[in-house]
Amino acid sequence: MYRLAVLSRAVAAIAGGYVLAALCTALSAQWLPMARADAVMTATMLSFLIYTCAVIWVFAARDAWRAWAGVGLPALVLALVYWFGRSAS
Repeated sequence: MYRLAVLSRAVAAIAGGYVLAALCTALSAQWLPMARADAVMTATMLSFLIYTCAVIWVFAARDAWRAWAGVGLPALVLALVYWFGRSAS
């Protein structure tokens, strides 16, 4: 059971952290008030910080359910914002 919990956290950190960082990068690149190339570079650099914080969160959470919720819920919200923003334009 312990190994399964560690595996679950590792998957949440790797996959969930990547999805969260990618969504934040996509939204930040669109919303940052600067030239397009500068916004993309700034958003990409910020994605490393977001990914690192997501990994730290996953392994600092009390249990695997909270780890998944802490990564999954913000990713879901960002995905909805991105999706509705793309369909509106």
